[in-house]
Amino acid sequence: MSLDLAVPLVAAPMAGGGSTPALAAAVSIAGGLGFLAAGYLEADAMHARITEARELTDRPFGINLFVPGEAADPAAVAAYRAELLPEAAAAGVELPERIAPDRDDWDAKIERLVADPVPVVSFTFGLPSAAEAAALRAAGSLLVGTVTSAPEARAAAALGLDALCVQGPEAGGHRGTHRAADRPGTVPLLRLLAEVRAVTGLPLIAAGGLGDRPGIAAPLAAGAAAAQLGPAYLTADESGAPAAHRAALTDPRFPGTVVTRAFTGRPARGLRNAFIDRHAAGAPAAYPEVHHLTRPLRAAAARRGDLDALHLWAGTGHRLARPGPAADLTARLWAAAVAAR
Repeated sequence: MSLDLAVPLVAAPMAGGGSTPALAAAVSIAGGLGFLAAGYLEADAMHARITEARELTDRPFGINLFVPGEAADPAAVAAYRAELLPEAAAAGVELPERIAPDRDDWDAKIERLVADPVPVVSFTFGLPSAAEAAALRAAGSLLVGTVTSAPEARAAAALGLDALCVQGPEAGGHRGTHRAADRPGTVPLLRLLAEVRAVTGLPLIAAGGLGDRPGIAAPLAAGAAAAQLGPAYLTADESGAPAAHRAALTDPRFPGTVVTRAFTGRPARGLRNAFIDRHAAGAPAAYPEVHHLTRPLRAAAARRGDLDALHLWAGTGHRLARPGPAADLTARLWAAAVAAR
């Protein structure tokens, strides 16, 4: 297959529950490309979601994998734990003292996807090995690498990937830098597309702050093969995002979005809240160690409905999010983008 979609819109993979099989299937049925998110899941859970999506549609869909990185500095993680202890005491939770190495069940996921391939496999936080990419491609999957800079794009192209998701700084959720310690770039999406286009002729999927007619039309006019939308689908009826997160996207109490390491140790754009203000400066470049460290705090915040202590991932276009069936949303957005071209 190729990226020649009837509707060149991609539902961004949203790990943590947002990207349900129903959402992925609805977008694919509407002519776009739906995605499942395998991040934070074990291989068996990933397979269960793939099976459910296949029961809902025979249209192509994708699965996104988090590429494991290097282990973080234990001292930096311990120092951040010490900073968070008062938060834990106030919330009545314990923070883990030791965090075991975590590769997000990577090897088992690759093995499962080679044995039972899906149409599209995409990668975030880095690239697979040459052998892993070759095995997935031989199994019949189209491979997409997430890149945030021209050098990352060059590396992905050299690996022989089929397409690139070019993620601009406007994107919500984790930035897809290939190393957790990398400082994410600030080049706006349209300019970044041009920089990536200068180093590769691969098809490009534009991502970052897109959610309305001009936002979608502009990258397509600039040569992107498709536009990827995140928060626009986060409030769709089929989304698995919690109600509080959905409501927060359009809540005027939040002053906007910022990029922070406070919740996971990786740069991620979300609604600015009190937890970020308190801890952004002290959070180390340590993923997924910080993700595991703050999990009890985030779970406690969710139980008490405290939006000032939750990670509320959102791109710069988050106020454009609207509820409704994902298929209808896809059709409306594409019709509006066509009218704007």
